Amino acid sequence: MGKQTGFLEFDRRPNPCEAPEARIKHWREFHPALDLPERQRQAARCMDCGVPFCQSGLKLGSGYTGCPLHNMAPEWNDLVYHGNFEEAYKRLRKTNNFPEFTGRVCPALCEAACTCGLHGEPVTVRENELFVVENAYASGVVEPKIPAVRTGKKVAVVGSGPAGLAAADQLNGRGHSVTVFEKADRAGGLLMYGIPNMKLEKSVVERRLELMRAEGVEFKTGVDVGRDFPAGGLEAVYDAVILCCGAREPRDLKVPGRDCGGVHFAVDFLTSTTKSLLDSGLKPGTFISAKGKNVVVVGGGDTGNDCVGTALRHGCASVTQLEMMPRPPEKRDLASNPWPEWPRAEKTDYGQQEAAAVFGRDPRLYQRTVKEIIPDENGNVKEIVTVSLLPHQEGGRTVMVPVEGSEETLPCELLLIAAGFLGPEAYIAEAFGVKTGARGNIATEDGSFRTSNPKIFAAGDVRRGQSLVVHAIAEGRGAAREADEFLMGYTNLV
Repeated sequence: MGKQTGFLEFDRRPNPCEAPEARIKHWREFHPALDLPERQRQAARCMDCGVPFCQSGLKLGSGYTGCPLHNMAPEWNDLVYHGNFEEAYKRLRKTNNFPEFTGRVCPALCEAACTCGLHGEPVTVRENELFVVENAYASGVVEPKIPAVRTGKKVAVVGSGPAGLAAADQLNGRGHSVTVFEKADRAGGLLMYGIPNMKLEKSVVERRLELMRAEGVEFKTGVDVGRDFPAGGLEAVYDAVILCCGAREPRDLKVPGRDCGGVHFAVDFLTSTTKSLLDSGLKPGTFISAKGKNVVVVGGGDTGNDCVGTALRHGCASVTQLEMMPRPPEKRDLASNPWPEWPRAEKTDYGQQEAAAVFGRDPRLYQRTVKEIIPDENGNVKEIVTVSLLPHQEGGRTVMVPVEGSEETLPCELLLIAAGFLGPEAYIAEAFGVKTGARGNIATEDGSFRTSNPKIFAAGDVRRGQSLVVHAIAEGRGAAREADEFLMGYTNLV
């Protein structure tokens, strides 16, 4: 430990944040970095605990605690404090293929488990991580590493989200020849089209893709394996196949009026905005626009929040976010939700902050959902009927039950469904002839990434269901390790 009393001397200081009224006028990231001395002070707060829960990645209670990648945060925090930035990057890169992504969009499971957070404020682990990787890029430390020897083995990765990219990066580094297939027109999966530009600028994704191309990974975009490209063709040509197709089947609303115009899934809304932004700078008519409309978002999670922030940047007339579940407590209940469990407490994210600044209120309505969608004379949504919900115990689990007589009508010209995902699209498993689990996810052996076909592996959301970018990277690394062992008879991947 470089600064034994750092956590006592220095207070937590996160990166500053551009004011909501200013940042909704553009699509860039809005958290400028701290200056170097302050960043080193923040790294000095790391205690290098005897038991570093930050890197544990354990299932605890109803969620996970610590980093699923087992990032060695105490080690590279200490190196940052001492100014050894290149070595800090090397230590970070040992466990995390893409710290430039997790440093921006990860909810920081590491910080929730930080020992400093038990009686105070946790270390700014995620922002320290982002500093390490961005400094490495700026100083020329990040360079293409082309394998000196190729194994002669060919691997196909289907899907170029974080799981697919991690698997490809690992296997290419091992010396296998890797081809990544992506059905969209750009590689990156949810990193490219599922996460708005103001959270993750697409130049950051492209920078990593170009690096991987320089290292020998081949990307084939616009190829929908299982539909316009036969799955059998991959099995015939490649020695192993890794499915990282995500969980893209959205949960729908089953209410009267669902077929109205102006009702869209959140992923389609977000994708259309980012694609238009990249293709034409948001040329009118090239995306699903919220400009001048009363917007209602069904769903209170990260995707719902992204819809709120995106609608505000379009120039919506109003925005409301419906959340089925009760409002969480402001702070964790230590009796039922002790440290180092993930804190179950209310989180006001950037989109909600922006809506409050623009419209003077938090956009969220808790314990409320859509009962009916009412169209105008042209068949487009003009308003929705909402209903309150109350929790009810049914068969040992909590279900939300509508309250009779609690209906309210809201004006709405754009309704966005951000209610989560049911699982992967069914045609993937059918095309490859692999088994699925009860929820439609591709089934793998217990504690393994191997499917019912020994040549085919699965990783990420397609296997575990909708989850975090950091889990997807960990899954991709795990599948790469097993695929490498299948190909070579042993593996030295971690």
